[in-house]
Amino acid sequence: MSLNEVLLRVDRLAAGRQRDVRVPAIADPTLRRDWLVVRVLLGVAMMLGVSAIGIAFWLTMQGMAEPLPVWMRSVVVLGLTGGLGYFSFRAEQGWYWAYARMRMFAFIFPCVTLVFAAVPGLYPAWMTLEQLAFAALMLTVGVLLTTPRMRAAYRRDA
Repeated sequence: MSLNEVLLRVDRLAAGRQRDVRVPAIADPTLRRDWLVVRVLLGVAMMLGVSAIGIAFWLTMQGMAEPLPVWMRSVVVLGLTGGLGYFSFRAEQGWYWAYARMRMFAFIFPCVTLVFAAVPGLYPAWMTLEQLAFAALMLTVGVLLTTPRMRAAYRRDA
């Protein structure tokens, strides 16, 4: 089984009804640069997630056990960021569904993150700061994905 066949099987789970909608190849260098910036931002978000797990582990080893919400949030956000990385990979290849999912989640994730960050005492101060940084990264990704040139490139009827 080729890599493309494996990816198409994964796409069936993530894409829904729009799994066969594809836009023409992206030749615009500005769009390619925008996708590079998105990938870098997602990489930074991934590193932020890994560092959050590292900090929680280190603090636990120092005898300051972190509460369960810290561990859950760290692992979940790391997984969600990985999913966005997959969506960006597929969207760059022209899959409309991946672009649409990225646009949606790039705004939903920071909203949820900011709501949880606002709950007093739920997370330690370092985790709240990490959440604010994550939200800023995701909002930046969302803004890049909604620029007029990006929306024009990913029209469903293209």
